[in-house]
Amino acid sequence: MLADDEGIVIDSLTYIIHQNFGESCEIASAKTGRSVIELAESFRPDIAFMDIQMPGINGIEAMKEIKKNNANMIFIVMSAYDKFDYAKEAINLGVLDYLNKPVNQKKIVAVVQKAMDIIDARREKRSKDLEIREKLEIVVPMIEQGFIMAGLLQDGETSGIGNYRELLGMTEDNMFTLVLEFGEELKDERMTNPVGTGVRLQSFYSRVCDIIKDFYPCYIGPLMTNRIVCCVPTEMEQGDYDSRVQDVEKCRQMQRKISEYTGLTCRVGIGSILPPEKMAESYRDARKALETGRGSVAHCRDLPVFCEYEADYPLHLENRLFDSIKAGNVQETKEAARDYFDWMEETQKEFEPNIRLKALEFVLFMEYLAYQSGGLLYRFRDRAEYLEMIEKEDLGKIRVWFLQKAEAAAGNVAGQKKEYSNEAIEKAKEYIRQNYRKDLSLEEMSRQMDMSPYYFSKLFKEVTGSNFVEYVTGVRMDQAKKLLLQGKNSIKQICAEIGYSDPNYFSRIFKRYEGCTPTEFKEGRR
Repeated sequence: MLADDEGIVIDSLTYIIHQNFGESCEIASAKTGRSVIELAESFRPDIAFMDIQMPGINGIEAMKEIKKNNANMIFIVMSAYDKFDYAKEAINLGVLDYLNKPVNQKKIVAVVQKAMDIIDARREKRSKDLEIREKLEIVVPMIEQGFIMAGLLQDGETSGIGNYRELLGMTEDNMFTLVLEFGEELKDERMTNPVGTGVRLQSFYSRVCDIIKDFYPCYIGPLMTNRIVCCVPTEMEQGDYDSRVQDVEKCRQMQRKISEYTGLTCRVGIGSILPPEKMAESYRDARKALETGRGSVAHCRDLPVFCEYEADYPLHLENRLFDSIKAGNVQETKEAARDYFDWMEETQKEFEPNIRLKALEFVLFMEYLAYQSGGLLYRFRDRAEYLEMIEKEDLGKIRVWFLQKAEAAAGNVAGQKKEYSNEAIEKAKEYIRQNYRKDLSLEEMSRQMDMSPYYFSKLFKEVTGSNFVEYVTGVRMDQAKKLLLQGKNSIKQICAEIGYSDPNYFSRIFKRYEGCTPTEFKEGRR
């Protein structure tokens, strides 16, 4: 856009721009401040040459008005007035350049090219930003779905959940789940035709997600048969009565809107507020609320779906103790067990029988967690002395016993995988030592160990540091060296003795391992 009250200036600029930039520029012009403002609104230029002194509204005021509706327009000021105040005000408006008339052609071309480069860079950035945004529109829902599945399937695991939280920018310490269940109708508190409903719901899934997010800023999981699970971040540790009522009413409005859009019956279960690492527990509470509740919305806190605790009971200590055992964290378990027993001694001293019973209850459950993790042998009569311990010993000894059992349970969980792996591979190594003369294959060895070839191979390499074939070859080479040193058998006999049918192949393998042939080794040692 060319804004100047002198026609010769507009004609000159038009000629210069056409000569140097051809059809890449579309040009329009105006000669008064008012017409410039009106032209800017209709023409929407990228670049504007502005004169300062024009009839009516001057160039500075015109630029101020134009920038209200087009902040990205690039202004180039051309003026016959070399006044400091004008230049200063133009600079404050973000003018690209302030040119004093007369201006030579070379300078005009250079400043136009500079403005065009800025515009091209802006457009390229805008295009890339839109491309990234478009990709995020695809990627973010996938990350959300991964987060939900990790939370539901990796109960108690924290590493994957933490990574997802970082990717999603989730800063809240807690969350609760919403479980949306769909069906053709609700009959005897159960949804009918869940599979068929799930198939129909596929085409509505995207819009249903939009409706959910209109009510809650949340993360939404994939459609699982006829259910959608959502994770709603919150800073609350546990909702009070008012927040519960608000959530129920909000979910009722959401449920009605979704049902109207899909034509399907929809129910919503609301789970308990917990850390994201315990999403599976919140999901179970929401699911139980749906199973036991009535109506379109059921909140777990309105229903007897979990145990209530007296106000001063340290449930956080209990959870910390059992969570650390499940994770196999021995140090954390020792600290949590000590803190819990401290609480019992400090607050329940006059109820000593209860302390004894609680200690027994927790020890049995801690051992159950260790057994549940696998790799231990359960013996029915192993704990016969526990009752005598609880009845006869003083609290000091029971405390020591309690802490020892907690540490042992966590240690068993932590060590069982490693112990199982070591025992399995030791068994495999013994089998190899006994059968290296045979044609041992990975498949045969895996069958002997009752493991898949893939898992056995991976486990063998992890424990021994070498792959199965290398290990078998090493055992055979060690035996070959012993036989060579004895000097009783020929190379051919030794080859057959250690499981090879081709002496030449045996010699090549031996030289690769020892740096010399079997004959050279035999002669050199003798």
